[in-house]
Amino acid sequence: MLPILTFGPEGDEWRYDRDTKSYDLTRGVPSPGFTIRATRGRAGTSITLAPSLSALVVVDMQNFFLHPRCTDHPTGLVAVERTLEVIRKCREIDVKIIWLNWGLNDGDLTTMPAAAQRTFSSSLITPPLDKRSERYGFGSDMGEGRGRLLMEDSWNARLYDPLQDVRRPDSDVFCNKNRISGLWNSETPLAKELVAGGYRTLLFAGVNTDQCVLGTLADAYYQGWDCIMVEDCCATKTPGGQDVTVYNARRYGLVVDSRSIAEGLLA
Repeated sequence: MLPILTFGPEGDEWRYDRDTKSYDLTRGVPSPGFTIRATRGRAGTSITLAPSLSALVVVDMQNFFLHPRCTDHPTGLVAVERTLEVIRKCREIDVKIIWLNWGLNDGDLTTMPAAAQRTFSSSLITPPLDKRSERYGFGSDMGEGRGRLLMEDSWNARLYDPLQDVRRPDSDVFCNKNRISGLWNSETPLAKELVAGGYRTLLFAGVNTDQCVLGTLADAYYQGWDCIMVEDCCATKTPGGQDVTVYNARRYGLVVDSRSIAEGLLA
């Protein structure tokens, strides 16, 4: 068997070296590649990506999902710290930062499917024990100055403060979404930005791992992008959800962590 395996169509292929257990996702781009260690799968596996073709997609790290005024998400707050470390590294090597967040407008409310509406209207069905967890539907007033639920420009839909502080409006990409997935069709803001920017390799961070992160990652996989989950930059409150989702992410692509990115080599 040949030592070099090739996956994918000509011009958009991955190369895998069986001897060195290394994936090459650079597509022959002449600029230096960035090599990181995989944390799941065959021990000793490495991944080399092209920074100019890569983006870090930070999903739903908003006040609604993280701030103590809206929820209690301790593992999410840990993921924020790890994500800040990865953002610093991505800026060093010129990997684009994409902020993907819920950000609805009134037009979205008129076309929102029933199942999606129900998900964020749980308090209409079962009264919550914790007032912070009240969910009366998209666009409802959360009270206490938090704004309308997940509407664009509301306080609850804003990036969580530590991330708000490091965003760069002049160079980062900001995409609103109106479904669990930011890639549920080819006309979403994220889909258009990825195509326009020529990005092929996507690293994923965010909350919740088994919901909006997985939804977007899976749709990216179905549509042909490289998917790399940064496992400790993702978190969920679902019992058992983190382990199962990270395990299955290996089927959609590759898995790394913040340490492997911090220790990555540009050469």
